[in-house]
Amino acid sequence: MQNPNEDTEWNDILRSKGIIPEKQKEKEITEDQIVDLLENTIDQKTGRAKNDLNSRTLDELDELEDEEDEKVLLEYRRKRIAEIQQLASKAKYGDIKEISAQDYVHEVNNAGEHIWVVLHLYKPGIPLCTLVNQHLAALAKKYPTTKFLKSVSTTCIPNWPDKNLPTIFIYNNGNMVKQIIGPIELRGMKLTEPELEWMLGEVKALPTKITEDPRPKPRDILFSSLKDQNDDLAEYNDW
Repeated sequence: MQNPNEDTEWNDILRSKGIIPEKQKEKEITEDQIVDLLENTIDQKTGRAKNDLNSRTLDELDELEDEEDEKVLLEYRRKRIAEIQQLASKAKYGDIKEISAQDYVHEVNNAGEHIWVVLHLYKPGIPLCTLVNQHLAALAKKYPTTKFLKSVSTTCIPNWPDKNLPTIFIYNNGNMVKQIIGPIELRGMKLTEPELEWMLGEVKALPTKITEDPRPKPRDILFSSLKDQNDDLAEYNDW
């Protein structure tokens, strides 16, 4: 026997003649009913979970907590090991290397992808060059993922003028990013290691945490001088 609810042309004719009843419409599910269904499902699962916890003894709950803590610690340990391994793979340097003009292309242009290179052009006998080399050697140990190089100026670049010394070139991916040329830009013999670290960090050549120029401000120097004078005066009056 043919199903009167089937969607066929013959059934449509019979319905139009009133021989068979109209097809029953499928009951539509409203949005509220869907929400209620989801809430009931969640309540059932939550209730089972609560009942499961309520049925456990204190020792079992402590053991369960220990297991969760152990999972968290293991996950943290795994991520930390991955971070250390990634850092160690990049920490290739750690000192300041002397190069010649023949080494330049290999050491600078072909340093590698995402490698920061700091090149110091100097000459022996210039005090500020010696000071900059000392600061760079300390920073090289502190930031072994950055490649620090030095070269006698005229060895690396013929006829490079002494008035431009010290000179620092900063490269990334083989391209020059910044130049710091001469004693004025390098702040003379009062240049401190944190100041130089900040200057290099400004262009992301090393991941320093120094975000502001540590150089003493003129106002701070003035107040420091006045304080010293007041201290001397107070000490004199005590006599």
